[in-house]
Amino acid sequence: MHEEDLAIIKALVPVAWADDVFAEKEEATLEALLVAFNATDEERKLIREYAKEKKTLDDIELQDLSADDRRILLQHAVLLSFVDGEQGEEERQFLDALVVKLKLPPEEANELMAFAAERAKKQLEQL
Repeated sequence: MHEEDLAIIKALVPVAWADDVFAEKEEATLEALLVAFNATDEERKLIREYAKEKKTLDDIELQDLSADDRRILLQHAVLLSFVDGEQGEEERQFLDALVVKLKLPPEEANELMAFAAERAKKQLEQL
């Protein structure tokens, strides 16, 4: 697995904890991403251990994320926020704070989030 991909998945852990609950569907989604990114057993174990305790925005290491990685992270974060069927207020607030943390231009971030939300809603309808 590439270091960048591992950094993105690690940064998604605080997103999963945004509503103070690391739900099974969120865990399964992170597991699916680990598979998609060809994570080794050691990398999977690292993420599982990391995710056991609540993580916050402060736990996201910006220096590990390139400008492109930050955009990918935001889109994945939006998708993850819908995984339990709906995006709650806490998750929306978290995403807004994530945009600031990632230092993304607000207009661009809004477009990325709208696109990701639309995709997430379509995928939910297919389930």
